Amino acid sequence: MPKESVSRMLTQAKPFVAVILMQFGLAGMPIITKFALNQGMSQHVLVVYRHAVAFVFITPFALFFDRKIRPKMSLSVFVKIVLLGLLEPVIDGNLFYTGMKLTTATFTTAMCNVLPAFAFIMAWIFRLEMVDIRRLHSQAKILGTIVTVGGAMLMTLVNGPMLTLPWTRSSSHHQSTSSTDSQDPIKGALMITAGCFCWASFFILQAITLKVYPAELSLTAWICLMGALEGTVAALAFEWHNPAAWAIHLDSKLLAAVYGSNMFWTDLLYSGDGNEGKRTCFCDCI
Repeated sequence: MPKESVSRMLTQAKPFVAVILMQFGLAGMPIITKFALNQGMSQHVLVVYRHAVAFVFITPFALFFDRKIRPKMSLSVFVKIVLLGLLEPVIDGNLFYTGMKLTTATFTTAMCNVLPAFAFIMAWIFRLEMVDIRRLHSQAKILGTIVTVGGAMLMTLVNGPMLTLPWTRSSSHHQSTSSTDSQDPIKGALMITAGCFCWASFFILQAITLKVYPAELSLTAWICLMGALEGTVAALAFEWHNPAAWAIHLDSKLLAAVYGSNMFWTDLLYSGDGNEGKRTCFCDCI
């Protein structure tokens, strides 16, 4: 096989390899987050820390790579950035983590399957996605939307028994009972679904904003900054009488904050490898 063909195959395979590796990393994120929440970490504070760390990491890259393409900031773009920071980091983040607290990591991950359905419907409403019912491509999208929403509803209504794994048999019956009693799948599912709706709205507004502010890295840095600032206001309101919620040490709480920000970089690297080198940044720090 010629070297040119091998090189072309490797180049074409890069996005697929990247997304597979990204899924491995994303699989660990809800587990680490759920463990930190079970250890007493405030979900409102976690939103602030994750986006603050992401902002610190991405800002140097945004300043360097976008220095020649960064447009001037206008009032309309700034208002969009404020709304973006409110939609995904603040509203979606707080709803998502609160829903995770009331359910499990597996349940939360499964419920996130409604996100593509919401994004597809909203993109169709705002004419960012063309739908022709006579084409097989559009029929597949509609069928996928129905299946994902139906699967999420099934996850909400079906509540099976707790599985006892070999390494958890040493736990007492009282601990497992109290853990089950603290869960509310219906309420948690509603919060996760509402969070996914805000997340889909974020994607739509982000696509609109990128048309007038095409500096992707700079836009993501701005979103992380706004998310951290607006999230701080929300966290102060929720944790006003609990200053200890802001305490963080070298434990699972710090790992949850930093790991979530690192998964943002994984998304960024994957999106940078696809679409013939064009980057589409998603502020995905959840």
